[in-house]
Amino acid sequence: MDLFSHSWTALRTAVAEVPDEDFERPCGCTGWRVRDLVCHLVIGAQDVLITLVTPSDSEPTVDGVTYWGIVEPPTGEDPLDALVPRLAAAYGEPRWLKFHFDDVGSAAGRAAQLADPAAVVSTRDETLTVGDFLSAYVLEWTLHHLDLIAHLPSAAEPPAEALAAVRATLEKIAGTPFPASFSDKDALLVSTGRRSPTDEERAALGDFAARLPLVIG
Repeated sequence: MDLFSHSWTALRTAVAEVPDEDFERPCGCTGWRVRDLVCHLVIGAQDVLITLVTPSDSEPTVDGVTYWGIVEPPTGEDPLDALVPRLAAAYGEPRWLKFHFDDVGSAAGRAAQLADPAAVVSTRDETLTVGDFLSAYVLEWTLHHLDLIAHLPSAAEPPAEALAAVRATLEKIAGTPFPASFSDKDALLVSTGRRSPTDEERAALGDFAARLPLVIG
């Protein structure tokens, strides 16, 4: 839960520090601008709030790793993918989007700190403990932090411990470790298709390169 708070605070701080003019820059999500990603993060914060107040009497069906799975790459035909840019544009000035993100994001952060990590909650037709749910969201926040700063070279990076934790999660999902020569950041970017591997990296990946990218959902 501490890592959730740390990664979420770092991401919220990074968004707050993005100059207004950079909200029109592309981000690491293909076809989206920074403003679209921030709007998506508002929706993510709402999902956290909703899940934390959706208790379940059932036994957990997933944990912080199995919550995620490998899915088909997006085709751009998902209605939500098209809705997010329209919602982001509706805010008009970046300051209003920043304000809403900070408002909902702060609430999600406080709710996470107050939640019982052993409680079981329901989301996406699965059940899991609050602790595992928040652990799973470290992956979401960290990958999107990398998306946020993809074309903002002066922006702060995700916390090192979050990068390491997400690498470990992705290795468990993939069922194999990434080459030791990869930094945690490079392991995340290459394995999820956020950048192509270099020739040297592809050689280090060996047969695993053919399984990339890992599209997590």
